[in-house]
Amino acid sequence: MSDGDTETNGVKTETEPVLEMEEPEPQDKPKVVDGDDQPSSPIEEDEDEDDDSVVKDDDSVVEDEDEQELNAKNLLREAEVKAIADATASANASYIPSNALMSNPSPSALIESVDGISISEYNQSPSLFTAHSVPIALRATLDVPIVITNGGSVVEYTVESEDYDINFGIKAEREEETTVVNTLTRVDSHLESVTGKFLVGTVPCALIFTFCNEYSWFREKKVTYCITVTPPSLDNITAGRIKRAESALAIVLEEKTGADTRLERASSKRGGLAEEVERLEKELEEKKKSLDVIEKEEDWLKARVELRGEQERLLKKRLTDGWDDAAEVKE
Repeated sequence: MSDGDTETNGVKTETEPVLEMEEPEPQDKPKVVDGDDQPSSPIEEDEDEDDDSVVKDDDSVVEDEDEQELNAKNLLREAEVKAIADATASANASYIPSNALMSNPSPSALIESVDGISISEYNQSPSLFTAHSVPIALRATLDVPIVITNGGSVVEYTVESEDYDINFGIKAEREEETTVVNTLTRVDSHLESVTGKFLVGTVPCALIFTFCNEYSWFREKKVTYCITVTPPSLDNITAGRIKRAESALAIVLEEKTGADTRLERASSKRGGLAEEVERLEKELEEKKKSLDVIEKEEDWLKARVELRGEQERLLKKRLTDGWDDAAEVKE
């Protein structure tokens, strides 16, 4: 083992004498011999060397264990990063624009949804939401809303209660749906901390952490919670943009193709209807002219019928009553 390794493991003062004994200088010193004519000092030196070897072996074992533990942690961290990246990519690949976005007359609404947050203004620092010994009255419920705007954010939580259990659950509310993350369940958070970790894929959404004490008629509960929201890495954000753009592009192209087909049918139908309307308009003009003639004829005939009716009355009167001037001659 090197000198540096010896210092790292804190045994420098024990190994230095051995290192000095290994140098040529001590060989010039006289040896002390006992009654059997056997040197005593070399025996002591061998014992020291054996002790040093044991120390070095122990240090090697400790170093190996530390290195194995570090490697295991690195592997676990790498696996977690990969799992988060894969889950984020899967969520972004299944991105479906909402009906509100697709029906919005402005093209920027969909583009802003695909772009997500601005990288130039992005803050990768985790957000921490904590509260200690929050009272929840009997027959009451506490909702803790946390808005998530970055897809691929990792949410970790720790929940504890004092003395008694509590109903605890999590749901994610979005524009068109609500997803249950953890079903509202009675947990023994007074005995052991309730912990969890999950990935938020589709955003924006509001995470609702619910602490429910409605089942208790007699006891107030006190809860302590710590919620950490870790935003995604810039690499995941960039990859997410690409996946969302690809997914949105496929939907846009599909809808555009459908709209083009409908547009062609609508244009053809419009042309036919326009021709029919033009024909009907011409026919209407002819009908209007005919109507005008008929109306004039009707007025004339009404006057003629009225005239003939008056003539009929006068003639019948004369035939019945005679003529007025004849009566005057008789007188």
